[in-house]
Amino acid sequence: MIESIIRGILEKKGHEIVCIDLSQVENAACNFFVICHGESNTQVNAIAESVEKETTRELNLRPYTVEGAGNAEWVLLDYGNAVVHIFQKPFRWRYKLEELWGDGRVTYINELDFECKNEQFTSKQ
Repeated sequence: MIESIIRGILEKKGHEIVCIDLSQVENAACNFFVICHGESNTQVNAIAESVEKETTRELNLRPYTVEGAGNAEWVLLDYGNAVVHIFQKPFRWRYKLEELWGDGRVTYINELDFECKNEQFTSKQ
C-alpha cells in the first residue's frame, strides 16, 4: 500500500516525501504516516486525488475518510493502517508531524528514482 501511495504522490510532483513507521510506537492510531507537501491548494488536491486513483487502481482500496480537501491546506487520507498527510508547505512546517511522531522509524523517499535512503521501501520498477 505504501508504494502505491508514494507513486500517487510522485505522479503530481509532491515534495519531501517521508514515511514514518509507527508500528512500534505505543498508542499510535495507525502503522504508517506518509507525509509530503505541495506548493498550492491546487497541487495539494491533485496529489490527494492521484493517491486515491493509484490505490484504487492498484489495490482496489479507497480511503475510509478524506479530510481537508475544501481549503487544501492539509489534506488527510485515512486508509486505516496508513494515514497520508498532504500539506501546503507553510502548514507542514507549522504542524511538524515528523517531530511530533519522532519515536517512529522515519524513511525519506528519494523523489528522483523512488528509492529510499534506508531501503525499507526500495521499489524501482
